[in-house]
Amino acid sequence: MLVPSRRRLRIEMWIVLGLSLGQSAVYSVVQLLDKMTRAPLAEGTSTLNRSQSSREYFDLTYQLLDIIFALVPVVLVIYFLTENRPSGLPGSSGRGITAFQRLGLDFDRPGRDLLQAFGLAALIGIPSLGLYAAGRALGITTAIIPSALDAYWWTVPVLVLSAIRHGIVEEVIVVGYLLDRLGKLGWATPAAIFASAMLRGSYHLYQGFGPFIGNAIMGVIFAVFYTRTRRLMPLVIAHAVLDIVAFVGFSLFGRAIGLG
Repeated sequence: MLVPSRRRLRIEMWIVLGLSLGQSAVYSVVQLLDKMTRAPLAEGTSTLNRSQSSREYFDLTYQLLDIIFALVPVVLVIYFLTENRPSGLPGSSGRGITAFQRLGLDFDRPGRDLLQAFGLAALIGIPSLGLYAAGRALGITTAIIPSALDAYWWTVPVLVLSAIRHGIVEEVIVVGYLLDRLGKLGWATPAAIFASAMLRGSYHLYQGFGPFIGNAIMGVIFAVFYTRTRRLMPLVIAHAVLDIVAFVGFSLFGRAIGLG
């Protein structure tokens, strides 16, 4: 197996991040500056799932295309992380080690993964509500609208798919991939965890400084969990659960309780 040089790893990382969450972080900083220079941050609004067409089935098409193409960088990461061992080498079957095995992104222990996932979701989700309220009171967080999609038969399924997409993209790239590559570049584990957490916080800056802090803390917890367990599946499930509750809950009940 050929070991990529450090230069190649750095270039690879810039490509992956430039196509995905690194790009999101840059846009997020610009959006934050835009909102801050228009009005007080507390008067700003951040909408997470927007309608993209007034025509129902074109909107559905756009939503599904966004979800599909957002997963392309994940496919690229899976490709980069898969170790190919040519057949003929001692102790090699030629099939290699898949990235799913390396990342713990499989269904080998569903019961334990689910239990840990719901525990992580509760650990992150409940304090996040208090942090959001505090951020709004302090004027450092925008009003967050988890969903602005019109009410169609496909709205809830699309929101669920969107939540799963976020869980896969963020946890695979910002935790599994980034920690792997930074480790190969010689970074100490605490430094790699810090970088992962700062990246996670940065692409949420468009929502304000409160979500930046909250997501950075979430990033530390998730990265520490991964370094200890080498299991990404609980993180993906926990993230998806958090977003499903936020997206679908707001879509179904937000306006009824005066949040929309």
